[in-house]
Amino acid sequence: MARKKEIKKNRKKQTKKKPYRSALSNAVWSFQGICREAPMAFMLMIFEVPVKTALTYASISLPALTVAEVIGNETFSHAMLHIGMVILFMFTAKALLLFSGSLSRHGLWTVYRYQKSFALDRKSMECFYQIYEKKQIHDLYDRASAATQMWNGCQPITDMPRHSLKLAENILSYCLFGSIISVVSPWLVPILTLAPAVNWLCARAYRKWEYDNRKKWSDLDRKLQYVSNKPSDFAAAKDIRIYGMAKWFGETFAMLSRQREAWDEKIAWRTFLSQIADLAVILIRDGAAYAMLIHMTLTGEITVDKFVLYFSAISMFATFVGNIMKEWNNIHAASLKLCDYREYIDLPELKGTGEASIDSMLSGMPEIRFEHVSFRYEGSSKDTLHNISFTIKAGEKIALVGRNGAGKTTLVKLLCGLYQPTDGDIKINGISVDKFSRKDYYRLFSPVFQEIKTTFFSLAENVSGQPCQKTDKFRAEQCMRLAGLGDKIDTLPQGADTKLDKQVHKDGIELSGGELQKLMLARALYKDAPVLVLDEPTAALDPIAENNIYQQYHNFTKAKTSLFISHRLASTQFCDRILYLKDGAVTEEGTHDELIALDGEYSELYEKQSCWYREDYGY
Repeated sequence: MARKKEIKKNRKKQTKKKPYRSALSNAVWSFQGICREAPMAFMLMIFEVPVKTALTYASISLPALTVAEVIGNETFSHAMLHIGMVILFMFTAKALLLFSGSLSRHGLWTVYRYQKSFALDRKSMECFYQIYEKKQIHDLYDRASAATQMWNGCQPITDMPRHSLKLAENILSYCLFGSIISVVSPWLVPILTLAPAVNWLCARAYRKWEYDNRKKWSDLDRKLQYVSNKPSDFAAAKDIRIYGMAKWFGETFAMLSRQREAWDEKIAWRTFLSQIADLAVILIRDGAAYAMLIHMTLTGEITVDKFVLYFSAISMFATFVGNIMKEWNNIHAASLKLCDYREYIDLPELKGTGEASIDSMLSGMPEIRFEHVSFRYEGSSKDTLHNISFTIKAGEKIALVGRNGAGKTTLVKLLCGLYQPTDGDIKINGISVDKFSRKDYYRLFSPVFQEIKTTFFSLAENVSGQPCQKTDKFRAEQCMRLAGLGDKIDTLPQGADTKLDKQVHKDGIELSGGELQKLMLARALYKDAPVLVLDEPTAALDPIAENNIYQQYHNFTKAKTSLFISHRLASTQFCDRILYLKDGAVTEEGTHDELIALDGEYSELYEKQSCWYREDYGY
């Protein structure tokens, strides 16, 4: 029972978590961004505030002026002159507002939103990998991305400044119209002002409920999107058909949809209750004000034209009070969405100090030293790697082997700067990796990871990682041929310029798993970094292609320090030294012959696989 109470208490603490930034902070941040990235949009917004206020005043003055001209026995020309001047002003003001609004909506605001969207994507590409791969960070990205998208007329990234200036506009109108109404009765202003407080409290309660529960439906939306997109994923099409997964996807989608519908019903009900409260307040507020005004007219306290003026002013004043509350709520609603955006943008970079220069190492063969390195994944009860120490000498070719789950890929990610050690240090030529700029540090490595990801650009662009105009096509093709893609290129009419992904390009192609692995190897060769890291580079290759890769391994690693990971121990014979990893620690170290003579786990594993080597390679 005590345990349940503690869990419930912790959940309440999580739901009561304060927003990442205050509404004022988000407003200042928004205006700073607009002034910097879209100054014309900011100027137009400022311009619209006094123009809209003056236009509103003219719209309530026109009926009163017309009545005054009619009952004042003025000439027709006199009436038309005064009324015409007001109409001309209103026409000019509306034309200017239409022009300003069109320019802002279809040009300036779009540019600003695209810039903010790109900033979000740039953050995703630059965010420290160890942080970026967490599920909660991907959920945060989904919420942050929603701040840049248009949904039901709302777009938080631009709503914050627009609602802020609308608030200023309504406050200005409130002061102007309040001074008019106070002539009728000084009590009208506080009565018409205080009544909407009920609406504000209702809206505030709904907004808080929505913010406290947003993570629940954002997680549901993410799952729904995944289940919706997966059936159309070309890579999954074969499995879905052959294994009869369509029904499974359908049932999962239906289940998630029901859960989302339950939340939608709660949202709709709470919205309805807040709107009912709003209608009740309007009825009481406006009814009392209009009754007072009618009584004053019938008793002769005010003239007909003044009645028209005050009647319109009270109607508009009530609108301004409501709008002030509405815009205040809109500002806070937009602010909560901006909190997600800014929290994502502010994720730590871990860029490194930049004290040391990487330039002198790019043309040499660096030495790599692990000093008592440990690493533990967040939430895990034990280290994945524990107290590892070893040195890869300059130009040395090291094989890292071990069973699944030994920690080989984690070690590679630590080496490449994608993870940060929990304890210990990694040094390049005696310099701690933390002293290098993170972007510069990445220049040291040409890795080929197990996970293969390509883009829909040309083969050459996929190899260079650069746009067409910055790609050395001759060099890219040479690297592809060196990696074993020469025969494939020769069969393609456009050669290295052939586009990938036939779902995007009508003349695009799809590469096999082995061909994709060769393409990634070509990318590593093209980069030509001083440290080559091959994480299972031949897993998808047939034995003949794998043997060809091994035969060229010495050419690939010439004048480089290299680390080679493989489950197939035949590859280790091409390396200078072997590190055998078990349970996150290096348990055996030496050459292939030395470890065979040691008769340890490496020797045992090699013996189990030896029948494959003899058959495939003639050993």
